[in-house]
Amino acid sequence: MRVIKNKLVLITGGASGIGKLMAFDFAGRGGRVFVWDINQGQLEQLEKEAKGRGLSITGMICDVSDKEEVYKNAGILTEKYGPVDVLINNAGVVSGRTLLETPDEKIIRTLNINTLSLFWTVKAFLPGMIERDSGHIVTVSSAAGIIGVKGLADYCASKFAAVGFDESLRMELKDRKSRVGTTLVCPYFIDTGMFEGVKTRLPLLLPILKSGYAARRIVRAVLKNKKRLIMPRFVAAVNLMRIFPPGILDFCADLCGISRSMDEFKGREA
Repeated sequence: MRVIKNKLVLITGGASGIGKLMAFDFAGRGGRVFVWDINQGQLEQLEKEAKGRGLSITGMICDVSDKEEVYKNAGILTEKYGPVDVLINNAGVVSGRTLLETPDEKIIRTLNINTLSLFWTVKAFLPGMIERDSGHIVTVSSAAGIIGVKGLADYCASKFAAVGFDESLRMELKDRKSRVGTTLVCPYFIDTGMFEGVKTRLPLLLPILKSGYAARRIVRAVLKNKKRLIMPRFVAAVNLMRIFPPGILDFCADLCGISRSMDEFKGREA
């Protein structure tokens, strides 16, 4: 997917945060960008800004946790505008509480949006990509999909699942000898407001990522057909730590301040 011009790019949860920034980037490269989100006001603002820049971005209301709504909107989008070439599964929510403090409905909501939606969107658009033997699917997971963090039990579970989803999907496509590409994205905390209040003890090794930087890196990963993008690279060290007993991993997480990163979490939900 080295050329985006005239390609149809769909970004879920793209009316704000890095999704919005990716939408502008892809549209700036000539892509026909569509954004699914549940926030009507933000979608309208996105379209207004895009029009002012002379960019092609269209917003559509869609709750990706509802599979019937996903399938319905996928059919409308494909029939009216053509097949999706790039699918960016970016929609996500976070509760930011310990397990026992998190209401059941929030746990279900997190898993529905962060994990199950991946199945619905990919099942909606992958058959067409396979038929055309062309396309790209991006799964935006998290560094929290690589290491568990206090206060993020439901979020980590959903993002660990996203990592497994991407790896299994990649293997299935490889077995088919398909040219449909996949990219797994695992960033550390991003300064979008979703994780407002989080702290880092080692800003040089584990910086709070700038949203513009993260969005640009993801777009470049798609253009280069990169299979996995971990930001910053130091996060990948967790995989090496797993060869040691769990106590060593826990000690390193404490040393790096990961265990205390959510202590002052506020988020944007309120």
